[in-house]
This record gives sequence, structure tokens and C-alpha cells, in this order.
Amino acid sequence: MNARRRTVLAAGAAGAAALATGCGSSGGDGDGEASSAPTASDGASDGASPGASGGAELARTADIPVGGGTVFKERKVVVTQPEEGEFRAFSAVCTHASCLVSTVSDGTINCPCHGSKYSITDAAVEAGPATRPLPAERITVAGGAIRLG
Repeated sequence: MNARRRTVLAAGAAGAAALATGCGSSGGDGDGEASSAPTASDGASDGASPGASGGAELARTADIPVGGGTVFKERKVVVTQPEEGEFRAFSAVCTHASCLVSTVSDGTINCPCHGSKYSITDAAVEAGPATRPLPAERITVAGGAIRLG
């Protein structure tokens, strides 16, 4: 019975370690660098399989300002348009203290809790205390609609 209990505890510890690693991921490729966020341009997919329709519509492309973005608090995602026709999406959960970012202005995604700012292009930290970029979210853009997934 003692050996069985050790096995269960060891398996539980391994699962917890895997979960912590996944939760602590910066969305990068494992070398500490964040990967570039998936992009989508109007009328094209961001790399999803052909014919993929994505999830529910988040917004119309015309609703996302060029050089800015929109925070969708209920979906915990922020969509930006760094350049005309180039759309990117990131988690709206600040990597510092898990607050939701609240605004997009002057080329940054802004967290109201402690002042962290992230680039609208790749969600890199522009001002701390956050040290990790916002994780990228996958979107599809087609027919003027932006969809999550």
C-alpha cells in the first residue's frame, strides 16, 4: 500500500509540474523568447486550415482602429491593428498580476492595475512591472469579420 501511495503522489507531482510549466509559458518557442503573434489580414486566414470559420464573431474589421485596438473583456482578448489590414490578437490578462488590460492607446495595450504596457504589434512589454509579453490568441479574418479561433 505504501508503494502504491508513493506512485500516486509521484504521478500527481509530475502532473502539477506539467501544469505549472504550461501556465508559466510565455507563448514562446521554449528559449525564453516570445513567438510572434499570429496575424491575419482582411480576406485571408491567419494560417488556420482552409475553410475554417473560426469561433463567434468578435468584431468587424472596421471597428478596430488602425494603430490601435479593442479590448473584449468578456472574452479576455484584445485585438489590434498595428498597420492597415493587419490584425493581431492577444490575451487580455496581464502577465504581471492577472488583471485585465483596459485600454489600447498610443501604440500600447495598457493594464490599469500597476501600469504595465504592451506593444500592439507583438505584445512585448513596453513598460513594467510585467516581464513577459501577453500570449498570442489565434484569430481568423474573412469577409470583414474577426473571429476567435
